[in-house]
Amino acid sequence: MVGTNTSLSSKPAPQKMHRRSRSGCFTCRLRRKKCDEGKPGCRACKHLGLKCEYKRPMWWSNNEQRRQQKEIIKNIIKRTKLSEKQAQAVTMRTTSPPSLCHSLPTSDTFSDSAARTRAVSVESQFSLDCGFNHVSTPDYFSSMAMPPPQFAPSYASYPAFSPYEVDIKTERQMFINDIPTRRDSSISTFSTYQPPPHSGQTVTAENWIQQDYFESRRESYAEEPLDLNFFDFPHGPWTPSHQAMIQVDDCDQHLLNHFIDNVLRLIFPILEVNQHGSARTDVILPALENNKTYLHCCLSISAQHLKATQGLQGDQIDNDIMRHRYATISELCEALNRDTDHVQILEATLGMIFFQCSVGRPDDSLPDIPWHQHFQAATSLVNKLELPQNLVALNGNSHAQPPFNMTLTAWIDILGATMLGRAPAFADTYREKNMANAATGLAELMGCDDRIMYLISEIACLEALKNDGMDDVTLCTHIKLLGDQISLTEPAPGTVGVAYSGTGAIRPKQLSKNMTAVFRIAARIYLCSLVPDFDRHQPSIVNLVAMLTEQMNWIPNASDGFDRSLVWPLLIGGAVSLPDSTFRKMFSDRSALLGEASEFGSFGRIKELLKDVWQLNDDASTRGERQSVHWRDAMRSKGWDFLLI
Repeated sequence: MVGTNTSLSSKPAPQKMHRRSRSGCFTCRLRRKKCDEGKPGCRACKHLGLKCEYKRPMWWSNNEQRRQQKEIIKNIIKRTKLSEKQAQAVTMRTTSPPSLCHSLPTSDTFSDSAARTRAVSVESQFSLDCGFNHVSTPDYFSSMAMPPPQFAPSYASYPAFSPYEVDIKTERQMFINDIPTRRDSSISTFSTYQPPPHSGQTVTAENWIQQDYFESRRESYAEEPLDLNFFDFPHGPWTPSHQAMIQVDDCDQHLLNHFIDNVLRLIFPILEVNQHGSARTDVILPALENNKTYLHCCLSISAQHLKATQGLQGDQIDNDIMRHRYATISELCEALNRDTDHVQILEATLGMIFFQCSVGRPDDSLPDIPWHQHFQAATSLVNKLELPQNLVALNGNSHAQPPFNMTLTAWIDILGATMLGRAPAFADTYREKNMANAATGLAELMGCDDRIMYLISEIACLEALKNDGMDDVTLCTHIKLLGDQISLTEPAPGTVGVAYSGTGAIRPKQLSKNMTAVFRIAARIYLCSLVPDFDRHQPSIVNLVAMLTEQMNWIPNASDGFDRSLVWPLLIGGAVSLPDSTFRKMFSDRSALLGEASEFGSFGRIKELLKDVWQLNDDASTRGERQSVHWRDAMRSKGWDFLLI
């Protein structure tokens, strides 16, 4: 009999610096720059965005690490100069369409001139065919003169959240007649540290140790403070020194390794930006250790990802997927019959629903339970745990921590309702939160402001009423009211902007503002689609799709970007785009930059879905037909039942 113990431990990833035999911090010694020896950090390191070290690090005497640290500082200077050039290149543009079809222009962002004002008319009469006087903003990020930013996040400014490594320790011991004979152990290391990629830019780094440049860096691109304790997680704190024991069979070790090394980073990218390492240490690793059902779910997801990314075929990989999928369902059924461990059952059920959005290809044919059937069980568990009531009870408490599982449930519930054309299960809860102007944590977890998500919930409710036979006059009245409500969420000019700091790190709050702008326009398109005799050829819809396309310029792209977190707005906008729309080129270009990741998960599924929708609708337009095929109908025709978020 062979048993396997898997041990996870965390340790700080090595950092790299240089040494000179003189006073000052070690970074300044490396740069051969005079240090003012300020405490807790010198002025030079603060401007450079690096951790200031006065105590000699253990890696100080390594020549190779000195060279690598010098390269890191050079790359930071390159990225900072590039950010400054991008800031100066973007021009101002303002528009002021009526309320329903109005959305924030994209290029107020970098102006150093006086703020411009615009009036939002909430009294304007409802009309789908709004007069935009639309002006297209140049695609700065796709031009040769202004290539897209390719920065890797910099963690040097946040020493408490520096990258760390996770050791997976596997121990095997053989017993013969209950007598221990042979014992083996092995350790695999997974690191969260990623060096800055070479972006291919031609910006030179002359005078790379020159302090003056960093002293003149604009404050508007400074690092943003992190909210370190936003969510009420279902598990206790997991610290880097903690030893987590995960029991897996030998045949599943490669699946666990692959999940931690390749899949885990795909699941909560926005949470990772807001709280680096939180998805790993506060959500997934504790659940893998304490929740057997969750573990089986993750192993099945890992096998799916292996099949999708490495082209594995045959019975073995399919058996791995189905074996753990069946084990997950069996464990869930047993737990539900016992009517115990509701928190563990809920987090495993949510994992089965949400993790599918990160793996798998559109043509997956293995049998599975539809996501919305899993969500029915999740809804029952949420009610048993009284999470909606607990969430509403937090209204008015600015320091309250939303329950993590309820926030994830809300995201699935609201956008999942739009997949099915019905009202969200907890629509009343979101309505109460909206009236109280209270947060649910959706922006911190997924990137879109809570108020926009609440309004998307209301639009989904309106669509359900329309499907139940609401008359056109009442429907249009509600559409007008919801359009005005969206207008009230419009931010001040200059809100949308570059999501990178001067050091190339992601600015979490700015990223959320940019993503919210994309969701806001998609919400308008979704609302307009409910109008009787909706026509995607109308100028108001064409302009909304163009504005969504422009807003995507502010979203970091490629494999380290956040396109996969914008699947829903890309689907809503793309489904009504015309053959000559700039949206289609934007989507194609960003898919190419995303590479292999554009072929699987929810992004890969909408990529195939949009291709089908475009072909059907473009052919109809060629025949002179104005009616369009809805993306839901295209999904049904292919037998697809995906959660596209």
